[in-house]
Amino acid sequence: MVIDRRKALLYGSTAAIRLLLFFAFPSLPDLLTGRVEISTPVTSFKRCQLHSSKIGIVADLYLVQEGLFLYTHNVSPYDGGVFHQAPLLLPLFALVPSSLFSSITSLFYIALDLLCANALIHIAESGEAGSSRLFTSPRRGLKWDSIAIGAAYLFNPFTIATCIGRPTSLFTNCAILHAIAKAVSGKPVSSVLALGLASYLSLYPTLLLAPLILLCYDRQARDAKAPPSIGAFAVKHILVFFAATTWFMYVSNILTGGSWEFLSSTYGVHLLLPDLTPNVGLWWYFFIEMFDSFREFFLGVFWLHLAGYVGGLSVRVRKQPLFIITALLGIFAIFKPYPSLSDTSLYFAMLPLYRHIFPLMRYTFFAMATILYATLLGPAFYYLWIYAGSGNANFFYAITLVWSLGLSEIVADSLFAVLRDEWEVERPEMKGKDVRQI
Repeated sequence: MVIDRRKALLYGSTAAIRLLLFFAFPSLPDLLTGRVEISTPVTSFKRCQLHSSKIGIVADLYLVQEGLFLYTHNVSPYDGGVFHQAPLLLPLFALVPSSLFSSITSLFYIALDLLCANALIHIAESGEAGSSRLFTSPRRGLKWDSIAIGAAYLFNPFTIATCIGRPTSLFTNCAILHAIAKAVSGKPVSSVLALGLASYLSLYPTLLLAPLILLCYDRQARDAKAPPSIGAFAVKHILVFFAATTWFMYVSNILTGGSWEFLSSTYGVHLLLPDLTPNVGLWWYFFIEMFDSFREFFLGVFWLHLAGYVGGLSVRVRKQPLFIITALLGIFAIFKPYPSLSDTSLYFAMLPLYRHIFPLMRYTFFAMATILYATLLGPAFYYLWIYAGSGNANFFYAITLVWSLGLSEIVADSLFAVLRDEWEVERPEMKGKDVRQI
């Protein structure tokens, strides 16, 4: 077995950085775990007080540990209305001895980060970003090495902060990246199963099903002498997806003692937004100010807005299904109910695959300056609101709007660049000329 020295050096150095941060600065994980930019009500490891009248014990535990504590004492982890993680995570963490919980979970999250990077490197090596079945970019030679793309992910400060903060969203990111990696490898069933796991852990990856099936179909059709029917292919893999999610639900039902209570405590929280804890998204403040009589209407509007991008992008950018997935990940980082830095780091991991469109992007400096501005001022505004008491919720929400503006600029600008790249292939005489709206 040949070992890639550059990959080994990359994995070793990034793992060493994370180990240093975990063990040389033992208070740092607790600090980052409590940050609203990293932890959300549906992914948090945040500290809380567990008061269980059934057991008569008061313990200072993490949110995931609270569910684990109740689970190991034969009490439903969803009774308190605080635990919103998928049930299958409970037996996974139950295997870890309590005396070594912090150390082992730290190593486990480092391994998850390395698995994400390995899947990302595999996606980069496939060349799908520059040359798909229906479109080959004339700029495809302008690209970064797969190891460089993996390094951009592993050395990204957002990625490192997410790893140290240990949100459960990292499991979802890993499943999504492996779903894409399996798709570009021509393994559609494995790809759809991985997406089923991601959708089970967090509801929103279900919206990636359509572009992922398109990606799987294009890879199959490219290698096959007689391409299969796209309708039959789609139906088959949709059934596989729902069979996988149904199986996960069934196993979860067994783990929770035959109760379906976890459905409302996990997916219901995504859909109905009962917890309005501040985060870097746009929903929480809007629904704090919302009159109850209009709540259901605007929940439907917000979800329709998020889901509406799937159909539009799948039709307009049909030739490049991998870019559809990339753009949707950026949109999720802005418009999903409980976004965090984990979602942004996943989008920024996929974006370097499209190095060839960077020269066509127009507002890169403005977008990155906006992101940097919001990154630096976000914690300060939150401190002024929560701790200093010299501000209010508008302080923090204003900076989250700036953050969302920066991400929106990147998503919109990259979409423009991809469409411009396709247009110059169709109209080569227009290459290098300015585009004007008439």
